[in-house]
Amino acid sequence: MLIAQTLRKKNIAEYLLYMWQVEDLIRANGCVLENLEKDIISKYPESQQESVRKWYSNLIDMMRTEGVTEKGHLQVNKNVLLELIDLHAQLLAVTKFPFYNAAYFKALPFIVELRQKSANKEEPELETCFNALYGVWLLRLKHQEISADTQQAMKHISSFISLLANYYQKDQQGELDFD
Repeated sequence: MLIAQTLRKKNIAEYLLYMWQVEDLIRANGCVLENLEKDIISKYPESQQESVRKWYSNLIDMMRTEGVTEKGHLQVNKNVLLELIDLHAQLLAVTKFPFYNAAYFKALPFIVELRQKSANKEEPELETCFNALYGVWLLRLKHQEISADTQQAMKHISSFISLLANYYQKDQQGELDFD
């Protein structure tokens, strides 16, 4: 919970990936609060355990209500992605952000290639990027080899997403001017 709050303020891309990880962590624990209590919540300082317990309990309830206990993402996380998609479109629509446009067009061939390999060819480009970043993170956790081509693709995609996250933070602080 505290990590999520910090990431949401500092880096929206890392926040979204973290929340996807939390969703998977909840699933891995059978969407059962008692399992999370034993494996995760009990590791927090006593003073934080009640708020962390409540946070996980709320997430579990939301996952059950929204039918994402086995796969998919919570609507609150989908909304973050939609905000990023909207900002992405705004940034591309004006000529004031040439570095953003350059980063996007460097990443675009990799995004197109990933979408062609994806089961869901209709998903938004940014969702493809986040799925790729999350997938590579999972591979690293499992200590599996990541090909040179994938590493090259992730370099461009992560640079692009990082720039988008920086613009998102500026936009949230009222520092982004599209005129």
